[in-house]
Amino acid sequence: MFSTTRLRIGASLIALSCMAAAANAAEITGAGATFPAPAYAKWADAYQKETGIKVNYQAIGSSGGIRQIDNRTVDFGATDAPLKDDELARKGQVQFPALIGGVVPVVNLRGVAPGALRLTGKVLGDIYLGRVTRWSDPAIRALNPTLALPDATISPIYRSDGSGTTFIFTNYLSKTNEEWRSKLGEGATVAWPLGTGGRGNPGVAGLVGRLPNSIGYVEYAYVQQSRLTHVLVQNAAGQWPAPGTAAFAAAAQGIDWKASSAQMLTHASPPEAWPITGATFILMPRKPERTEQAAQSLKFFQWALQRGGDMAQELGYAALPPSALDSLQARWGEIVGSDGQALFKP
Repeated sequence: MFSTTRLRIGASLIALSCMAAAANAAEITGAGATFPAPAYAKWADAYQKETGIKVNYQAIGSSGGIRQIDNRTVDFGATDAPLKDDELARKGQVQFPALIGGVVPVVNLRGVAPGALRLTGKVLGDIYLGRVTRWSDPAIRALNPTLALPDATISPIYRSDGSGTTFIFTNYLSKTNEEWRSKLGEGATVAWPLGTGGRGNPGVAGLVGRLPNSIGYVEYAYVQQSRLTHVLVQNAAGQWPAPGTAAFAAAAQGIDWKASSAQMLTHASPPEAWPITGATFILMPRKPERTEQAAQSLKFFQWALQRGGDMAQELGYAALPPSALDSLQARWGEIVGSDGQALFKP
């Protein structure tokens, strides 16, 4: 009787242990950039319905995502500001692109329709430097001779948190405005000379929506969600393309993802390219402690790249081209378990 009871208790404990392991494996966690958050949420919902695996993603900003993966409190981190190869080697991390999108200037100007206002990178930089302070400034009027603009003070809005969206935006300004490059440069945070800060893409979108005569910058999905008035920006070819999936994809033409995972897509040369385009990236440890969750994370991103393109495009993103999959799988193969074997199984 005693032996039978002990065996039953032992069997129950084993069963409970297996159930707990299965439950843990059925959820993966990530944190970071707000730039791709709408797409990740849509992918996660579809993936859970198809596989039963829950993807819990916290949109806390790129800097937060980097901190979380450095501390190994999540299974993957997400950043729009890619780490350089030497930093990845020092941290023991693998980086790969997941999605392409665009950073779009937005304004709150009464009577100005979406896409009616045109600005260059030089003028955008001068606005955020405080060189151009009124909407009636000759530099703006020269680009918009037929547009009725108010003689009102410009209210710049920027990201107050560490942001990959800011990194993409300031990377572009550094390529198109010499004073910006020399004084402020690029970064997830910069020493903004003036303006009001908003937290996350939603925070900037909310401020621009509420403050008359303001200008800000957000990822394109937030332009659509918040119904903001977007600005056209002249690209490197001298053209004025509208932001959207096709223009973001054009900026990534000819990119060799095998050469480096830290590719920048701003100020690209194709005439159809949106000038402030960027990829968003995933960070994972080369030797993760939670190997089952790491393997599931890789399966999720493989599924997203193969099956999630249409979902991303519905939100205004551009999917990575199929040609990128081989280089991504090579990077995934660098993520190994305690036995040194690759966790990703094609």
